Amino acid sequence: MERRVCFYVGSYTQPILHGTGNILIGKGKGIYMIELDAETGIIKNCCEVIEADNPSYLCISPCKNYLYAVNELKNFDGKPQGSVSAYKINEQGSLEFINKMPTGGTDPCHVAVNKENTHVFVSNFMSGSVSVFPIKKDGSLGEQSCFIQHEGSSVDKLRQSSPHAHSLTFDADNKRAFVPDLGIDKLMIYKTNFVNGTLIPGETPWFRTKPGSGPRHCVFCGDYCYLINEILCSISVLLYDSEKGTFKEVQEITTLYGSFEGDNICADIHITPDGRFLYGSNRGNNSIVAYSRDQETGKLSFVDSIPCGGETPRNFTIDPKGKFMLVCNQDTDNICVFRIDNDTGKLTKVSDYSVPTPVCVKFYA
Repeated sequence: MERRVCFYVGSYTQPILHGTGNILIGKGKGIYMIELDAETGIIKNCCEVIEADNPSYLCISPCKNYLYAVNELKNFDGKPQGSVSAYKINEQGSLEFINKMPTGGTDPCHVAVNKENTHVFVSNFMSGSVSVFPIKKDGSLGEQSCFIQHEGSSVDKLRQSSPHAHSLTFDADNKRAFVPDLGIDKLMIYKTNFVNGTLIPGETPWFRTKPGSGPRHCVFCGDYCYLINEILCSISVLLYDSEKGTFKEVQEITTLYGSFEGDNICADIHITPDGRFLYGSNRGNNSIVAYSRDQETGKLSFVDSIPCGGETPRNFTIDPKGKFMLVCNQDTDNICVFRIDNDTGKLTKVSDYSVPTPVCVKFYA
């Protein structure tokens, strides 16, 4: 890693009604390009801001030439839907807008690219659907190749009256894609077809989580999948059978520790590059919880829970070397940098930097 590295921050730029019923006033300008000193963890300066409408979640293509951002909107092009935008990453990391496509669903909240770099996958939260777009040679997005609408509800009448697809994650070989749906308490399982750009329901089409759990994001490490449950405030450790495409829960562990008694919902989850430590973010409790990970059993053991350095930690990321963690504190307009102790997994705050209503942070590396 060079002494100075670039990262991008997606932000809310407009008012948005969240699934919790709260209205957030977006104060951002778009996508921020910022520099980090990779030795000290000090954020140096903001190099560029690309104006965009609610570019809340970002994804950088595996080839590192393109960035894709959802535009988390309820209306676009005169219809109840959001959009997804494509950008070219130029030398020194500057962004150049390429094109934009409607997602066919409202409030797109997550975007992913397969490692083959052939398709973009968007999760539409409020309407509970998934959209797939082919990537053209110039990085632009083609016409939608697949659209899947989830159906159902669950026990929480406020949060789970309808489906809410929250993210999409691939297994190690990209043969399957998994979509945690907060509204129906299911981890949806799809087989992938990157020739036609389609998602096909698996032989076992879903893994059902505990009623009222509200699955949100998941990450894979070896034979295990780690699923963070937004409403229940827990992490489910799932043993993954890659041949059958099925899961078996081996552990459920809380994200809340100490004397906190207020309202809390979880957000993001990440594992260090060496697979030894896992972290989750708590909104309400405003903390980052750290666990050590048993590499044989996959089970988690609590290490620490520390203040996130602000309020409402949304997405966070770990740098490719596993040295620093960057946390987006949405409601206090700041990004906090924490140093990761490679021996214990504990976090120490290093610096913070002002960014209005930050949501997502991605390293360009």
